[in-house]
Amino acid sequence: MLTWVAALLLFGVPNVADAANILAFFPAPSHSHMTLKSTLLRELTVRGHQLNVVSTAPEKTPLANYTDIVVSLPSFAKIVGGNPYNLEDNTLFETAIQTWHLGCGLCADVLSDTKVQELIHSKDLHFDLIIMEAFFSDCFLQFAYKFKAPVVKFCTFGGTHWMGDWVGNPSPPSYVPDAMLNLGDRMSFWERAFNLLGGTFFRLGRQLYYLPRLDAVVRNLFNVSEPLPRLVELEATTTTLVLLNSHFSISYPRPLTPSIVEVGGLHVRPPRQLPQDLQKYLDEASHGVVYFSMGSILKSSDLPDVKRQALLKAFAKIKQKVLWKWETESLPGQPDNVRLGQWLPQSDILAHPNVLLFVTHGGLLSSQEAITRGIPIVGIPIFGDQKHNVARAVSFGIGIRLDFNNISEHSVSWALREGLENPKYLKNARRLSRLFQDQPLTPLQQAVYWTEYVMRHKGAPHMRSAALDLTWYQYMLLDVIAVLCLVISSVLFVTFLLLKTMINQISKFRTTKHLSKKNK
Repeated sequence: MLTWVAALLLFGVPNVADAANILAFFPAPSHSHMTLKSTLLRELTVRGHQLNVVSTAPEKTPLANYTDIVVSLPSFAKIVGGNPYNLEDNTLFETAIQTWHLGCGLCADVLSDTKVQELIHSKDLHFDLIIMEAFFSDCFLQFAYKFKAPVVKFCTFGGTHWMGDWVGNPSPPSYVPDAMLNLGDRMSFWERAFNLLGGTFFRLGRQLYYLPRLDAVVRNLFNVSEPLPRLVELEATTTTLVLLNSHFSISYPRPLTPSIVEVGGLHVRPPRQLPQDLQKYLDEASHGVVYFSMGSILKSSDLPDVKRQALLKAFAKIKQKVLWKWETESLPGQPDNVRLGQWLPQSDILAHPNVLLFVTHGGLLSSQEAITRGIPIVGIPIFGDQKHNVARAVSFGIGIRLDFNNISEHSVSWALREGLENPKYLKNARRLSRLFQDQPLTPLQQAVYWTEYVMRHKGAPHMRSAALDLTWYQYMLLDVIAVLCLVISSVLFVTFLLLKTMINQISKFRTTKHLSKKNK
């Protein structure tokens, strides 16, 4: 009760005079990204703020003081040039190059849109704040420069090492794994080396390859007379807050500056009533239900035939019902215990007490929903942060990893049997759910509070880390180490010379004394 009273005091209806004009950029053509975007921005409109939102997905129902600026972009499958399942075999280098090319193409498409061009060349518009997705949105920092507005970046996953650099946040590679790498926080020597080299590769690649190409795109499409600052400069001078879709209870403990706020699970709401037929199906599952979904980008209907047949044979062997998100009208060879749905209310389904196991691609939103509902998972990661998320689930004892290339009737049957029959996974999932939900404010309340905090305090410059004003060698104390090494080396050298001189003098003295005795 006290928590709700505190929340009401903090999040009561705002004074209209405090309402701000906000420009937002969420260009990624991804349903999960749009879910997070919609959750945060809708709440800001409830708080009385005026939103102008550039994205690929308009709100389904019109909202007061919310203006959609819709840009048309190809689907993710078309952007990556084929079936997204093929990304599973990509190396770190291939992933980085593909991501950077994708970012340049996406920025060019958005900035060339007629409505966005009107924003670029507007003379009388004013914005108090710019909110942008942390991924694929670097080029939109020029709008912060144009409108002299602070920036809040919303990272739809747990963030990478180089994202911490925007606000001077430390990311020690000795125990903080990069989200794009398949690592935990307790690493071997070679894993720490890989974490260090991988993080360095991403940092240098952005600085030397990706951002200069984005600068060229921006200069071409902004087409203004005055010179524009480089994006690498704007990152550190305009970014005032980073919202991370993460939480230490379901991630790994790590140092965070005040400019980074964890809001993991922001999109998860209390379960709602299921459609009547689905409710009946779940209620009547006396042996329980296995829920299977590969998310919104990856489609089950695009699975290779061999993988699909292996899954079907394994599902047919279990006594539980299987609810499968399947995107076409029919599934050849569908067993009697398998029910299909082209689009299913996943979070509400996972909240049903008869759901025992979630077979998933390991996307972060799906993982957070499973943790919130206390459901163990079988993870089949393909790309991005999915391998990291599944590795984390395995380390917490709430999940089993099933490599895509290792999918067979035998491996799937083993994973299902392990997840359903070993009680430790359900026990650990319920424990982790309690930890995750034990927070003084909801993640959405946290996100809204700190976003408004930045606006109330004109960009909150008092939160800016002094690390941003240091050169790289000062930040790593290389200058101090160099001076200390020089001093120590000098002391050792002087000591060596003194000892050598003393030894020589003693040797001379002994020689003289010996000759003197001999002459006598």
